Amino acid sequence: MTQSSNIHPSAIIASTASLGSGVEIGAFSVIGEHAVVGDNVKIHHHVVIDGNTKIGDGCEIFPFASLGLPPQHIHYKGEPSELIIGKNNLIREQVTMHRGTEIGNMRTVVGDNNFIFVGAHIAHDCIIGSHNILANYVGIGGHVEVGDYAYLGAYSAYHQFVRIGSYSIIGGQSTIVNDVIPYGNASGPRATLNGLNITGMKRRDFSSAQIKMLRKFFTLLFEADGVFSDRLAQAKAEFSDNEEAMSILQFIEDGDARALCHPQR
Repeated sequence: MTQSSNIHPSAIIASTASLGSGVEIGAFSVIGEHAVVGDNVKIHHHVVIDGNTKIGDGCEIFPFASLGLPPQHIHYKGEPSELIIGKNNLIREQVTMHRGTEIGNMRTVVGDNNFIFVGAHIAHDCIIGSHNILANYVGIGGHVEVGDYAYLGAYSAYHQFVRIGSYSIIGGQSTIVNDVIPYGNASGPRATLNGLNITGMKRRDFSSAQIKMLRKFFTLLFEADGVFSDRLAQAKAEFSDNEEAMSILQFIEDGDARALCHPQR
């Protein structure tokens, strides 16, 4: 603990916890013996940080968040897994994030500059990228991967091992059981692919030419006639020089745990 830290006297902080400079910790928060908290982190009152948990510089954690407790997994045997949270994340009230497991990555990883709304849950062995928004009460099952700049709508739920591509958007109250491509727009009680996240791409300053090209790619891959494998091969040939299209094709090729989310036919 440094001189510039501001710690409420009722907070319980293990003597072996590591706190950076400029840390604020509110009333009745509990910081465990293996916690590592970076510089200029603000921890509001009634927060619990436990286990092998690392929190990057500049994060803000709101009341009743619970970070780094053991995973909800019947095969977890107390192995020293980790929760690693990057820089400048805003973690709102009642958010929970669990450590990894031996049958997974041994770590749960959250990147930088994410906005995680009230009540969201990130389960064991997840890998969450950067600049994402997880709206209220998003429920992410174990081993899920989320890219960058994705928007996960309120109350949406994610089956174990699914992948959510970068720049995608998931509608509120959706259930995601299959992989959602980068730039995809998916929603529904058993979500289907509704098109592209055009609004999200415009907000991220994608050009009209980039968006037009991705529309053409999407139409060929998901809406044209014929067998999907044939359309996939055609898309590889026609869009081999397009970075965005190729990122989608690479995402599809990398998938092996879950099927791909398709449009409803």
